[in-house]
Amino acid sequence: MSSHYIPEIGPARGQSTDEARRRLKQCGEAGLFRHAVAKEFGGLGDSFEELCRDHELLGKQTRDPGLVLAANAHIWGAVFPLLRFGSESQKRDFLPKLVSGEWIGGHAITEPQAGSDTQAMQASAVAVGDGFVLNGCKRYITNTPIADLLVVYAKYEGAISAFLVFHDDLGVSFADGPTVQGCATATMGDIDLSDCLIPSDRLLGKAGMGNIMIHLALELERAFIFSGIAGVMQWQLDEAVSFARTRQVKGSALSDYQAISHRIAEMKLRVETVRLWVAKCADHCDRNKRITVESAATKWYASEAFLSSSLDTVQVFGTRGLEGEHVALVQDAMAGRLFSGSTEIQKNIIAAMLGMGS
Repeated sequence: MSSHYIPEIGPARGQSTDEARRRLKQCGEAGLFRHAVAKEFGGLGDSFEELCRDHELLGKQTRDPGLVLAANAHIWGAVFPLLRFGSESQKRDFLPKLVSGEWIGGHAITEPQAGSDTQAMQASAVAVGDGFVLNGCKRYITNTPIADLLVVYAKYEGAISAFLVFHDDLGVSFADGPTVQGCATATMGDIDLSDCLIPSDRLLGKAGMGNIMIHLALELERAFIFSGIAGVMQWQLDEAVSFARTRQVKGSALSDYQAISHRIAEMKLRVETVRLWVAKCADHCDRNKRITVESAATKWYASEAFLSSSLDTVQVFGTRGLEGEHVALVQDAMAGRLFSGSTEIQKNIIAAMLGMGS
């Protein structure tokens, strides 16, 4: 991938759906969706370590957690489920378009009443003839309404299964909204399924495997979205250091004040710790090891660290920090505590893996 291309994507705050789609396509053209994907499907055939390197660069150059969120929803919500569970024809027909950025994808899990509780999912699928009929509503789905293809999870014969749904399928509507604050450049919306008819070859993987697929997708998303966020945090650190060195207060540089220098030292420790956790997840994935605990720990630590560093950046800049990017990143960081499962969910996962909790 040519890293000089990424700065041309540029930062953005608020944008049209057309602009959101254009910027995601630029990520595809820059090769950001090709990492850790076999060459036969249009990928680079390289490692998760390489993915992390380039995604951190994306975060640093764009300073846009919304774009980072959208790119990761595309990769872990659509590309990797297809790569790991798709039939040969599904992988051949769909993966090259997704990894190139020609198509935009994602996954639809959350529902208005279910939240993080997948067992409370109400979306349903019924077999009819040579296909399935889907009904239900999904909410807060990243990359809606710009997606071409979404992996939609619904209950079929009492168990959760995954289905490939296109934006122009009969009986489906990809809606723009509701609008949320934080990560505003990631489009988000509802999916309404009203007797949506899809052919039988759009079942992804085996029937009833949806829960396994959801857990694997979220494990990857929780870990690697923070490679991009680490880039944003590095930019915040660089900005804070530069400002503290040059800002004069009573004849001394702001950096001479211990209250400021200690905040900045903590920012440095946080971003380096995030990198270590992300690198551990990448190493495990490159060795085909599960990252259940590691990704939960990464998500928990990194999301809290991003919020703390965003608040510290505003504090270092003072009133000037309430202008533009720095304060906007506080909202983005607050959203980061919620996407891909809240901090409390990550604690539950770790506790459960240690044999605690119900």
